[in-house]
Amino acid sequence: MQDSPQQIARAATWMIGAILSFSAMAIAGREAGLTLDTFEIMSYRSLIGLVLISGLITLQGKWRTVSAERLLQHGMRNAAHFTGQNLWFYAVTAIPLAQVFALEFTSPIWVILLAPIFLGEALTRMRLLAVCLGFIGILIVARPSPETFNLGLACAAGAALFFAMTGIATKRLTRHESIYSILFWLTAMQLVFGLLLAGWDLDFALPNAQSLPYLLIIGCAGLGAHYCMTSALSLAPAAVVMPIDFVRLPFIALLGWLIYGESVEIWLFVGAALIVTGNFLNIVSSRQQ
Repeated sequence: MQDSPQQIARAATWMIGAILSFSAMAIAGREAGLTLDTFEIMSYRSLIGLVLISGLITLQGKWRTVSAERLLQHGMRNAAHFTGQNLWFYAVTAIPLAQVFALEFTSPIWVILLAPIFLGEALTRMRLLAVCLGFIGILIVARPSPETFNLGLACAAGAALFFAMTGIATKRLTRHESIYSILFWLTAMQLVFGLLLAGWDLDFALPNAQSLPYLLIIGCAGLGAHYCMTSALSLAPAAVVMPIDFVRLPFIALLGWLIYGESVEIWLFVGAALIVTGNFLNIVSSRQQ
């Protein structure tokens, strides 16, 4: 059944919301990072998220769908996401925002490589081509050398890998768990992780008037981005929805230039184009199977 123009338009509207949310979270994360470390940011983000998702579950009457049967699987998934999110928050403070987003787009490439191991999915020729294009794109974006390589690039690339691991673990969980259960344990467990790691030295910074608004943006935008993307995917195929997400790159590059005076080289867009092409080929090939 072909999707109607109205459905595609609604999906595009939801994706605009996701793009705005992801971009707002990146800028807020950079600003909050001036006074808080990444563990503290994650603690406050998880606390805000836990309050929001608990309120939503209560309003929807869905507490019966929150299961404690697979806490080990939730723990492994959330540890991967917590690691990736901390690396991502560090990266947005260390390198241009457009570079962070470009490297983040490699996450589906890592999923292609890991899915045969953890999900039993086939590694087809088209998917292998997508992987090759993606890694060529990584090399063009990062252009690693003793002069250009830095910790921020490594963290952005590492974040993409851990986000891929999170995606695979999420797919396994969705076979048995509701979205409410996944989001509840995501925020609850990551709050514990954040508090333990942020407070191990007994020096836990409280938000001040400068950082509090940014923490609220991070908490709301984080959940909002995933809600918008999920809503878009429920209305239109991934092959239609996901290419819209790549608008994030020029949009965040524009914001980085306007707000922080970040310059963007043409090679970043060349590399990102290869990464996007690889992702698009994977989506198309998946629909044809």
